[in-house]
Formats: sequence, structure tokens, C-alpha cells
Amino acid sequence: MIQAGEESGFHTHGWRRTVLARCAGAPPVPTAVAHPCDVSSISAAVESAALGLIAPILVGPRARIQAAADLAKVDISTFRLEDAPHSHAAAARAVALVRAGEAQLLMKGSLHTDELMSAVMAVETGLRTERRISHVYLMDVPRYPRPLLITDGAINIAPSLADKRDIVQNAIDLALVLGLETPKVAILSAVETVNPKIQSTLDAAALCKMADRGQITGGVLDGPLAFDNAISPDAARDKGIVSPVAGEADILVVPDLVAGNILAKQLTFLAGADAAGVVVGAKVPIILTSRADPESARIASCAVAVLMARAAQAAAAKAAL
Repeated sequence: MIQAGEESGFHTHGWRRTVLARCAGAPPVPTAVAHPCDVSSISAAVESAALGLIAPILVGPRARIQAAADLAKVDISTFRLEDAPHSHAAAARAVALVRAGEAQLLMKGSLHTDELMSAVMAVETGLRTERRISHVYLMDVPRYPRPLLITDGAINIAPSLADKRDIVQNAIDLALVLGLETPKVAILSAVETVNPKIQSTLDAAALCKMADRGQITGGVLDGPLAFDNAISPDAARDKGIVSPVAGEADILVVPDLVAGNILAKQLTFLAGADAAGVVVGAKVPIILTSRADPESARIASCAVAVLMARAAQAAAAKAAL
């Protein structure tokens, strides 16, 4: 279980080791890696395999994948390689491998996110479920005493209230897999009161009522909350906010993609946060990281997705009994 502040002071930086430790000892998860044609993506796949997290199926132009491996000085001779002529074909083939049951995870390589997600979202051949697909950043912020999940800063541009319900539930389900018991969910806006002129405050109020009525389960919601009130007990106290979430949020739900993307990157580049990213709500977890992410972030994202895949397998096995 992930514990808040599991290292001294404000410097947590322990969740990544915790997640990797929980992955140890189990068989690697077959993973379709779409278009790993640069040094960072092929290195992350090889390193994740070396750690026993995944069994990579490399999908893309054979010559380009081998060239990337040679440049990275890694050996891919033992991995299955599915030849595909270009990135669009690689995305489609990787998704097809998942649909066929040959892979239990999907990992983004050096193609654009929209290329991969276009294949994922395809109505007839993709990986949709009844849930809205969404993205979660997992952040380890040096000045915040607990792991922090931010959603959605990568997939849903301007989510509706119905979309946000799924986005919240997806994030709660991930937090539970990570071992956060009854995660505290802050629905962010610019203010902490409901204002009919600010749609995100109305959505926040509706989401909280949805949780009251059992339409969202597994977490404790409050909102609207401004960012400072969500993460700072002092700010919440100064504004007289009495809430089980304010100042102690585990999950931050942003109004739209732009807000989430800016927030996550500010924490990474200005606050020195460690980050990982995973797409949830599809038939399998999707390891979706930025080309600017270090290899450590890609491996951490992979480990989180592995935990999710194993949790899904365990739930399916239990349901079959």
C-alpha cells in the first residue's frame, strides 16, 4: 500500500519503488509497443522487459526499430517483432494484437499520441468500453506529502459532465489499484463556491451530488475547490473551508485538457515532480508518455499499467468463479 509521506519530510519519492516492488515476482505482461523507432522508446521497452514488467511485442518498420536499437545499444533479438510499414499501420496492428488477446497492455512508442489514440478509439476495431477513456498523471511532488493524481490532461479536450463522471471514476479505480484507500478527490475550478457563470463550478457541484447518489463510488469528492484549497490545509483553513478533501487531495480533477496539461507540466518542470502517465477506461491500460519524458517516467508508467492489468485479470478470474 502507498502511504502518504512514506519518506521523511515533504520529499515522498517512494511511490515508484513501491509500485515496482509490487510488480516483482509475477510473469511479465505481454505488451504491444507501437512504433518504438527512437532511442527513448526502444530503451524504455527493453529496460521494462529487463525488470520483468513486460514481454514486449515490437510493432513497426523492422529496419527502423533495429536501427533505433543499434543506436541505443540494446539487444532486441529475443523479442517478437511485428513488421508494419509506418506509424499508422503500427498503431492499428498493436491495437489488433490487444483485441486478439495476444497482448494485455498497449505502449506508445515514437508516434504521435493522436495516431495511437485514433486506432484505440476506432468504433469497430478499437479498444473502447462503456467508459469514457481518460488519462491520469501520477505525480510525486517534493513539497506535497502524498502521491498526487491529475486527470485529464491528455485525452479529453473539453469534457462534458457525463465525461467527467467517467474521468473521476477512472481515476478513483486507478488510485484503489495503487493502494490508496478511499482516495480524496478535489474537483478543481478557479473558486470554491458555485458560480452559474463558471461552468466548472456547476460540474463540480453535480459530480459531488452524483457521488452522494452512488453514481461515483470508491472515493470522497468535494468541489468546486481552487487549487490552493485542494492541496494546502493552511489555505483551506484561512478561507474557512470545512471539508474531508480540502488540503489533503489525492486526486485533482481539472476542468479541461489545457488546465490539466499545464498543471502537470508546471509541477514537473518548476516543482521538480516525478511523473508517470497512463490511459484508463479502455479494454487494457495504455502506457502513454511524452517524448520529453525521461526513461524513468516511462518505466514507472509501465509498472502502473502492469498493476492495473494484473488487477483486471484477478477481477475477471474472481468473476468467473
